[in-house]
Amino acid sequence: MSFPFYIAKRYLFSKSSNNAINFITMIAAIGVIIGSASLFIVLSGFAGLKDFSLQFTSFVDPDLKAIPAQGKSVTLSEGMLSKINEIEGIASYSKIIEERAVLNFKDKQLIVTLKGVDNNYPKSTIDSLSVIGQWFERGTDQIVAGSGVSNYLSFGIFDYGETIKISVPKPGKGQPSSLNSIFKSVNALNSGIFVVNEDLDNSMVYANLETAQYLLNYNQNQISGIEFLLKDIEDIEAVQEELELALGGAFVLKTREQLNDALYKMLNTENLAVYLIFTLVLIIALFNVIGSIIMMILDKKNNLNTLYNVGATVKDIRKIFFLQGSLMSVLGGIIGVIIGYLLVLNQAYGPNALKVMITTNFPYPVSIHLENIFIVFITITILGVLASKLASSRITKRLIVEA
Repeated sequence: MSFPFYIAKRYLFSKSSNNAINFITMIAAIGVIIGSASLFIVLSGFAGLKDFSLQFTSFVDPDLKAIPAQGKSVTLSEGMLSKINEIEGIASYSKIIEERAVLNFKDKQLIVTLKGVDNNYPKSTIDSLSVIGQWFERGTDQIVAGSGVSNYLSFGIFDYGETIKISVPKPGKGQPSSLNSIFKSVNALNSGIFVVNEDLDNSMVYANLETAQYLLNYNQNQISGIEFLLKDIEDIEAVQEELELALGGAFVLKTREQLNDALYKMLNTENLAVYLIFTLVLIIALFNVIGSIIMMILDKKNNLNTLYNVGATVKDIRKIFFLQGSLMSVLGGIIGVIIGYLLVLNQAYGPNALKVMITTNFPYPVSIHLENIFIVFITITILGVLASKLASSRITKRLIVEA
């Protein structure tokens, strides 16, 4: 053990003869502990909120999605299909068509996103949609609508007395002669109502792929995208490369994160903002550490003179207080992270009586990530070292000799 470290440890854990300095040191240590615990709790809470927000898109979004490089649709050739079927990492894939459509029911109408899916659309996704009623039967003009769409148009399920009219504008130029020449329509029956999140519930309607192809005048192999589920998400880069070779330049491949890039950017920006705000709180708390070290320097001036006279250099004496402040910051950070971890653990797995609740039966979501522990520890260490360096730089030869 080095001489400066030994003295720094003694100064940190021993009481001063001045009670005011003891009080200031205790306040500084508590500030570091509370600051680091607060930063970990907030980061864990935001991570839980992020995971909670993304879970509603995770089961409806594919691992990979191929969309046309140009235009709204692409004809999928047999050669492309055979190459896709040879790729080992793909668990399943589904051909889809997505287009804006107008839903009419009685005297109400609403513009929605019509999503036509084929028979390979994953059953795991369908089962996760929380459908009231049932999924539409294959080969029919049945649909499954979002709860917001159903509420706005005031229709239920299996209403045989009043069908829902789905209309899509026809492509073309010139002056239309009638409404029938503008829209191509089909009468559909709603077989189910799904609940995912507000955006999808208010805008999405699922239908058979054949229904969408009929409305858009697409041929049998003409689609607007392919959705892929992978056997192992860790192999996504290798599968993406193989798919790019199989599909050529006709499609552009996007990952789940790229499909929700606006949501990811918003959540990441908010996470960074929260981190910076609570880092500022930590910086303010570390001003107490600076004050505590400076007060300790003034209190120990006679001891510093003695150390100097027995051979300690000014650099060694500065190092004593630098190590004292660093030790206070690191130990305070460790204790704070442990306290924060226990509180977050209780919020995640403890009884509801000890949790922070959003509603009566729904606690605030939290998620414990190892990276957040490292972020808090590294942050408090860097800031503590800088604060200790700033405070210990106040020691000069003149200060020691004048003592």
